[in-house]
Amino acid sequence: MAGIKLLLADVDGTLVTKEKHLTDRAIAAVGKLREQGIKFAITSGRPPRGMQMLVAPLAIDTPLAGFNGGLWVNPDLSPIAARTLPRDVADRTMKLLQDGGLDAWVYTGETWFVRDRDAPHVSREAWTVKFEPTVTADFADALDRAVKIVGVTDNAERAGRVERQVQDALGDTASAARSQPYYLDVTHPDANKGYAIGYLAERLGLQTGEIATIGDQPNDVLMFRKSGLSIAMGNASDAVKEQASEVTTSSEDEGFARAVERFILGAAHG
Repeated sequence: MAGIKLLLADVDGTLVTKEKHLTDRAIAAVGKLREQGIKFAITSGRPPRGMQMLVAPLAIDTPLAGFNGGLWVNPDLSPIAARTLPRDVADRTMKLLQDGGLDAWVYTGETWFVRDRDAPHVSREAWTVKFEPTVTADFADALDRAVKIVGVTDNAERAGRVERQVQDALGDTASAARSQPYYLDVTHPDANKGYAIGYLAERLGLQTGEIATIGDQPNDVLMFRKSGLSIAMGNASDAVKEQASEVTTSSEDEGFARAVERFILGAAHG
């Protein structure tokens, strides 16, 4: 697409498959962007450490937006900026999650805290981010330094209900949106993918209309609304697809690569 100078991509369910595999075609697509002078950046609810394995194969040279923009680092993971939750907001978040029947994780920059190593989704998360959590019975100290609090459940309907409750209760004191159907991410109000667009535009000397975005979850809609071109994955919900300019195939059917080829590079085989 003419005028696009940067593609900002979500990671899970977008850039990688369900099994967290980065395909050869996705790697090649990013290479083709670079050949056309189009930069590439990633943002995710993952901690920066959980994004590092993508830097080398994709030759990423732009800042990484971990925790949906709550922690910005260089590709070598050296810090740029962090936005922690105010302690009173963190405390309210924990109560809201507890009242809603969700388990809670707390991320503080480099450390991930859980109450139970065997709780639902902990093993999957450890496999995804490539490091182990710290088990604690008391989150008190961690809440003073919380970059992200995650509400976790096996019930997607419950996650959606609590998402709305947390958004209503916290208002503009926090950003609350699901990064996966079962994960509700709560971060600083300026730590969301909408703000990530503005941050990258300013840092890289771009207009937001020169940025394309691609994602699959409700928290990606915030960056869709501020970008010049937005692309929803085929595995996204209808509500997410309705907010995007274009829709590609799923993450299991090379949706990321096809989107780059068709909507950004204009390749006929999209």
